[in-house]
Amino acid sequence: MEIIKPGILIDFMRLRRPAMIASFAAIAISLLSLVFPGPRFGIDFAGGTELQIVFAKDITSAEVRQALVDLGFDQPDVVSVEGSTREYILRVKEVSALSDKEAQSMQSALAKVVGEEGVERFRVSPGGDKLSFTLSTELPAQQVRTILEEAGGKIRSVEKFGTFDDHRYEAHLVGIGDEIYAKLDAALGDRGPEQLLRVEWVGPKAGEQLRNSAVKSILYAVGFIMIYIAFRFDLRFAPGAIVSLFHDVIITLGIYVLLRREVNLTTVAALLTVLGYSINDTIVVYDRIRENAGRFKDKTMRELINISTSQVLSRTIITSATTLISIVPFMIWGTPAIQDIVFALAIGIIVGTYSSIYVSAPLTEWVDRRWFQKPAAKATPKKAPA
Repeated sequence: MEIIKPGILIDFMRLRRPAMIASFAAIAISLLSLVFPGPRFGIDFAGGTELQIVFAKDITSAEVRQALVDLGFDQPDVVSVEGSTREYILRVKEVSALSDKEAQSMQSALAKVVGEEGVERFRVSPGGDKLSFTLSTELPAQQVRTILEEAGGKIRSVEKFGTFDDHRYEAHLVGIGDEIYAKLDAALGDRGPEQLLRVEWVGPKAGEQLRNSAVKSILYAVGFIMIYIAFRFDLRFAPGAIVSLFHDVIITLGIYVLLRREVNLTTVAALLTVLGYSINDTIVVYDRIRENAGRFKDKTMRELINISTSQVLSRTIITSATTLISIVPFMIWGTPAIQDIVFALAIGIIVGTYSSIYVSAPLTEWVDRRWFQKPAAKATPKKAPA
């Protein structure tokens, strides 16, 4: 199947200037969007706690958000799940329901029983839902629980583990997810939570590390692709390929930010997929340019690009359209996480198809003309006959 009939030649390079202006404008807007309004980071990158809750009766996201604010949570985020009026995803900045003061109080309470030097390796989990410690004297688990509860701890259970002589204990506390659920239940009455489906949390330091790792993974991918292009073709092709990759990632991310979609690890996976799809499209064009360069020795790079792009245009359109059609069902019926990655892929496919024609190819022509084209030999004037 061919959409563009063989032999038809389209002058793509004629529109290279308007296309480059449009690309620069889109990149500028995308970069500005990263500053204002800025990415809407998920808990993967921002840190915090995320809960998915089903409420007993219909309730609006504004009412749930206001209830969280009234309970003392700063700038909570409430998102409806697939347009439901009962099921919501709640995000708060807080990670732990246990303050440092409360943890210190429980450690002191244990020290009063076994002595100041009797409490060793006292640690609080990052989520604040578990204490682990070693005592110099063995105490029954129930007694340890009573000591911690009298010190203000909200204890689920206390377990002794390790060998008989270790005296190691783990105390499981009521986490922030349970605390939010209980407080909403008390505040909203008969419209309160009916079921807690899941709770996830990421500490601020872990979120920052994940964010830095995500940026590095994209930069590494671009770097390896540049090396691959330089070896497979030659240096005149590498700049166009790399610029088109940055073009695709920045614009895809900019659209994501402007539409206030959540940026998380799933988004990074989608962007890396976009990089692979985009460079594959670009390589198809580059391969045809190299093939035609061997066939048409007298053609300029501009003419080669027009010929080659016209020849692969049908293949490019059909491939992109087929991929878009195949991911539409996931965009409609997929889970929120699947919808996010498919949405990024859809944008990336469209932008990547455009960039393989109007970003990488024109830049390759410019690099070839600027640094690789041999200057025409000057004609030697003939001497007039005597």
